[in-house]
Amino acid sequence: MYETSDIRKGLKVLMDGQPYTVVEFQFVKPGKGSAFTRTKFKNLLTGAVIEKNIRSGEKLEPANVEEKTMQYLYADGDDFVFMDTQTYEQVTVSGDVVGEDADLLLDNAECTVLFFNERAVGVTLPTFIVVKIVESEPAVKGDTATNVTKPAKIETGATVQVPLFINEGDTIKVDTRTRQYVERVKV
Repeated sequence: MYETSDIRKGLKVLMDGQPYTVVEFQFVKPGKGSAFTRTKFKNLLTGAVIEKNIRSGEKLEPANVEEKTMQYLYADGDDFVFMDTQTYEQVTVSGDVVGEDADLLLDNAECTVLFFNERAVGVTLPTFIVVKIVESEPAVKGDTATNVTKPAKIETGATVQVPLFINEGDTIKVDTRTRQYVERVKV
């Protein structure tokens, strides 16, 4: 059982038979009354976010979740197939679980797959991916260091904003959490 002092971002708990993760919390000590922790929980199955006040001294039940490092193999229709890098067991994950990050999945990328009661409920991509630009408007002479960006399609199929000096065929580093360009990479 977790104490209220154990509450931190990313903590996975079980409430009403559903797995939740803590996305935000704030300890509150009002002038009158007992202290509590104002907490926002995200349901790992539905994605719904709820806010709940946890009084000091209350206990939270840990969720039966397991994170595994798995390698992305290929897309199977709307689903995605991952392989456990230790047991070589293949798991098919629904496209709903992967969500909008699906267009940033690189073949053979190592991802973290979250399981709740042996069922995949979440996929976390590597923080950075190095990808090639497959489609972009050509750079014009004089386009150097400015804050102006243009859309560019990367090899995974996603479109990211890149600086004007990036050309088709360049290799760039993308932050998968924000879907933003980080830097140009020389291969």
